[in-house]
Amino acid sequence: MATTPPRVIVTRPEREAVQWVAQLSARGLAATALPLIAIGPCSDPAARQGVAAAHARLAQAPGYRALMFVSSNAALYFLPGAPPLPAGTRAWAPGPGTARALVEMGVPPAAIDGPAADAPQFDSESLWQQVGAQVRAGDRVLIVRGRSAGVHESSEGSGRDWLARQVLAAGGQVDWAVAYERGAPRFTPDQGALARAAAQDGSLWLLSSSEAVAHLAEALPGQSFAAARALATHPRIAQTARAMGFGHVSECRPALEDVVASIESAP
Repeated sequence: MATTPPRVIVTRPEREAVQWVAQLSARGLAATALPLIAIGPCSDPAARQGVAAAHARLAQAPGYRALMFVSSNAALYFLPGAPPLPAGTRAWAPGPGTARALVEMGVPPAAIDGPAADAPQFDSESLWQQVGAQVRAGDRVLIVRGRSAGVHESSEGSGRDWLARQVLAAGGQVDWAVAYERGAPRFTPDQGALARAAAQDGSLWLLSSSEAVAHLAEALPGQSFAAARALATHPRIAQTARAMGFGHVSECRPALEDVVASIESAP
């Protein structure tokens, strides 16, 4: 007798969560959005000035060799008001979701670089394998990122920081632009009830951010996750979920096909 796949709790920011719920539902899977990260414009005036300065430099020669967007939200919050990418300037995306957002914002697909389709992970390390040869001594690379509300740096910057070190080691220079802000969501009563139920009813939490895991712990203080199941899209996220107390954590690539296969084969 075939086993019915578990209900999936999609924890990405709202815009992405809605897209993932639609994609999973189209595959016949039960999925519910429960965003664990709230996204908005950056509230820091200095950060907004930094974005404006990056826009200005983008229009100048020699400008940037490449712009690395750490997420789809980096593209959505940085590109409005920016001049078109000059010929020869590349847009680097660590995964297909970011690449799609760049196309939606008008970046020509031919100007976008990302990890190989069969890369074991969609992250900075896999991206660098494809773009490292582009960087020459003196080249300038802009890394467009977000930040956690109320803090100077995010706790989840190891990937982008690693890539910045590779650029520097290749003789390049790195600029940073903070284009958006991440914060903890405020659960409605229904969302809080959903989260508490999903911690113990066999639902499968789809986790794509260590920061989101931390927000879940903050939103449900004292809640046991010993009976909860999670599917993490990166080893670092899986490690965070285990440390939080999730009873069963599995891992998969963040590509839709891999996520679907993992859900369908979940015990």
